[in-house]
Amino acid sequence: MNRSVLQTIRNGMDTFSKGQKRIANYILENYDKAAFMTASKLGQTAQVSESTVVRFAAELGYNGYPDMQKELQELIRGKLTSIQRIQVSSDQMSGGDILGSVMQRDMNSIHDIIEELDRDEFERVVDKLLHARHIYILGVRSSSFLAGYLNFYMRFIFENVTLVQSAAAGEIYEQLVHIGPGDVLLSICFPRYSKMAIHAVQFACSRKADVIAITDSPMSPMYQMATLSLLAPSDMISFVDSMTAPLSLLNALILAVGKQRKEELSAALADMEQVWSKYGIFGKEDDD
Repeated sequence: MNRSVLQTIRNGMDTFSKGQKRIANYILENYDKAAFMTASKLGQTAQVSESTVVRFAAELGYNGYPDMQKELQELIRGKLTSIQRIQVSSDQMSGGDILGSVMQRDMNSIHDIIEELDRDEFERVVDKLLHARHIYILGVRSSSFLAGYLNFYMRFIFENVTLVQSAAAGEIYEQLVHIGPGDVLLSICFPRYSKMAIHAVQFACSRKADVIAITDSPMSPMYQMATLSLLAPSDMISFVDSMTAPLSLLNALILAVGKQRKEELSAALADMEQVWSKYGIFGKEDDD
């Protein structure tokens, strides 16, 4: 089931019990709030029991309430303002152990990507990068540090890598002016989805380049336009998104590509070791 969850609720109104109609009406009118409520909290708000909420999710075809909740969250997460995110997180992290809560959610994200990542698609992405004429890496706003991290290591593996700087929209197109067939734009994009990144991908597509999307959901605009996509959950934590799972995915991608170009990578690193030593880039244990 996908973003049609609200339409599914509307279509089923005539078949719902009185209690289920209370839940349905509340979700339809307040889905941005309901998406982050526990089954117990939603039941209290709609004046029904927690078990009625669970049965309601099953009535809609979900395996349980968490599955329905996840669909609602994906529907609205990219639309929440920073202020709304803070309000949501206040309800989610009402306890005092913020450290434990954040770490547990990061662990859950890693577990989710291990279970859900399409291994065949991952191999196709690796192959596409290995045979690309030129690789462009793009990440805007909070995704920019992920793009920079990927670029740092990809430059040791390939000579044909460009990190697209995104300080201004016009500069992006200037850096992509030569993109075309045989090239790959690897776009990293997570909620809130940047229009600048979306337009850059549209531009790359218009030039017949392949697009690899690293994003969070099939609902992402990047997923809709990309030649290949790898999905990694970016759990919303207050006004920030946790990038633990996306970063782990990038590590796996770097290692997978590096393994296929072991000789080139070894030669590049051996050369850099000499440069680093000559110019004293790194300190030594016996330095004063």
